[in-house]
Amino acid sequence: MEYRHLGASGLKVPVLSFGTGTFGGTGPLFGAWGTSDAAEARRLVDICLDAGVNLFDSADVYSGGASEQVLGEAVKGRRDQVLISTKLGLPMGDGPADYGTSRSRLITSVDSALSRLGTDYIDLLQLHAFDASTPVEEVLSTLDQLVRMGKVRSIGVSNFSGWQIMKSLAASDRHGWPRYVANQVYYSLVGRDYEWDLMPLGLDQGVGAMVWSPLGWGRLTGKIRRGSPVPAGSRLHDTASFGPPVDDERLFCIVDVLEEIAAETGKLVPQIALNWLLSRPTVSSVIIGARNEEQLKQNLGAVGWSLDADQIARLDAASATNAAYPHFPYYRQEAFARLNPPAV
Repeated sequence: MEYRHLGASGLKVPVLSFGTGTFGGTGPLFGAWGTSDAAEARRLVDICLDAGVNLFDSADVYSGGASEQVLGEAVKGRRDQVLISTKLGLPMGDGPADYGTSRSRLITSVDSALSRLGTDYIDLLQLHAFDASTPVEEVLSTLDQLVRMGKVRSIGVSNFSGWQIMKSLAASDRHGWPRYVANQVYYSLVGRDYEWDLMPLGLDQGVGAMVWSPLGWGRLTGKIRRGSPVPAGSRLHDTASFGPPVDDERLFCIVDVLEEIAAETGKLVPQIALNWLLSRPTVSSVIIGARNEEQLKQNLGAVGWSLDADQIARLDAASATNAAYPHFPYYRQEAFARLNPPAV
């Protein structure tokens, strides 16, 4: 397993990490992802650790906290061997104090997460969404307090826009508070919007990407093919409406190239899609998920080898899209490109 620094921090993370949204799954979204109990989760953690994957990502909103609780049970007795990442900020109820990242809710939510996880510190705490109703100074001063108390060691964000991250980083620099070192982002061959704004920001500011849904919400598993219906066992039947939309024709063009490269390399389609991500700038770790041991072992096969330059170029071409304004001139016109060369 390869390890990389998480952004500009000293924290080293494996290039593959494990997402625990499948742990204790309930409801229409998380129940479709997976329903691993503590015993099954412990076995999946065993496989991960044997492969060098020691970072496990969760969130309080995953099945109402059940994911964190099952993760805590699965790593019990070996906390010093793992890194725990979790997220907070999304609604956990209908009350006025059940969402957001105010000082009160941050403190309460961190204590609740620590209790569910059965630990006294979180290695990486990420804000699950930007809270426009709370000043960034309140958010960051509270995070600084939590770091000083030893309850949190590193901080990051997820689903923030570029200006929201930069405003926060500026406040951290101004006051000497901890900086965000991680950005958990949606990024895949079928979802490359991260590259236009957030990737250059990450390069410039030392914010490492932790990639969620690297297989495009289950579309790059090798089971979705041109001219064939979505297989009966696919979770897309139940979850497609929850995730980012994808144009079918573009998806099929990408899958066609993935299948060609699979034949050339002897690797599986999802392994190629994951390996492509590991070659991208700013990517510190790609979060993989699995409902069972077979899926996990297949995903772990995405490391230890590399696509060649021609294969990467073909995947780049098949998955390319036009950047939104004001980014597209920098990618289409030489004069603009000289002023601000693209990140990829």
